[in-house]
Amino acid sequence: MAITLEEAKVGMSDKVDQQIIDEFRRSSLLLDMLVFDDSISPGTGGSTLSYGYVQLKSPSTAGVRTINSEYTPSEAKREKKTTNAVIIGGSFEVDRVIAETSGAVDELAFQASEKVKAAANEFTNATINGTSEGSGEGYKVNTFDGLKKLLSGSDTEVTSEVDISTSELTDSNYNAFLDELDGFLSLLDGKPSLLLMNNKMLTKVRACARRAGYYGRSRDEFGRTVETYNDIPMMECGKYWDGSKSEDVIPVSNGTTDIYAISIGLDGFHGISPTGNKVIRSYMPDLNAPGAVKKGDVELVAGVALKNSRKAGVLKGVKVSAGE
Repeated sequence: MAITLEEAKVGMSDKVDQQIIDEFRRSSLLLDMLVFDDSISPGTGGSTLSYGYVQLKSPSTAGVRTINSEYTPSEAKREKKTTNAVIIGGSFEVDRVIAETSGAVDELAFQASEKVKAAANEFTNATINGTSEGSGEGYKVNTFDGLKKLLSGSDTEVTSEVDISTSELTDSNYNAFLDELDGFLSLLDGKPSLLLMNNKMLTKVRACARRAGYYGRSRDEFGRTVETYNDIPMMECGKYWDGSKSEDVIPVSNGTTDIYAISIGLDGFHGISPTGNKVIRSYMPDLNAPGAVKKGDVELVAGVALKNSRKAGVLKGVKVSAGE
């Protein structure tokens, strides 16, 4: 069964859970748009959150034959794959005196909202940089295989040849860059649902698209500004905390960076979650219960799968700044 977070909210009777889901949707355009196959049943596979599927690597082809001749045989190629959902979230503590005297700024709501933002950011990081392996430089280990790993060596992994690192080069090369971007997108099976990039890359795409008349922006139901290139929404993936400093989820390395494109759907790129509408759960404290310090937590149980290798791609090495 396919379900979005908006649909998951409808099936919940608890108002706090509904608000938490809206916070996740507000915090991440990716989570807001993603379709989840909520079919993982941990009870049938021990304590794991495994999800098995068959990925279409290359489609079948057709041709023309002459009289008294045979077709050249060709078959669609599939590959069995397994991915996992992971549990992303965290807890927080608030003294009951602070909670009861926080006034206009509800401390519990504030802490829950900040925890949701952190969890949504962690999911985005895993969606790009995740790996199920226990090690890997540049990867978020012990999660699930993200787009960087899923697309490595694929037919939809393309390296850029256009330099838009300065305003002058953007003026002279924006048409060449948009031609390159459109050529990359044409390799995908259908128009993508979302483009994922860092803030530097988004600034450059915005500049090029504006010059060519392909830039758009609108506000969604949360009042969030959604920018588009040729009617394809663009998402800035933000940063993650590496333990000592904030790093871009999609880094700039030697002045270059990447753009990821995904086509969302159960036949393409989608989320995975446990059965029974359990993708998001929140646990808020009872302020009337004994105990001076109240504890709450928020959890997102999810992963991603790519059913068709041509439903996602990456344009790598776009020159966006002067790098060493």
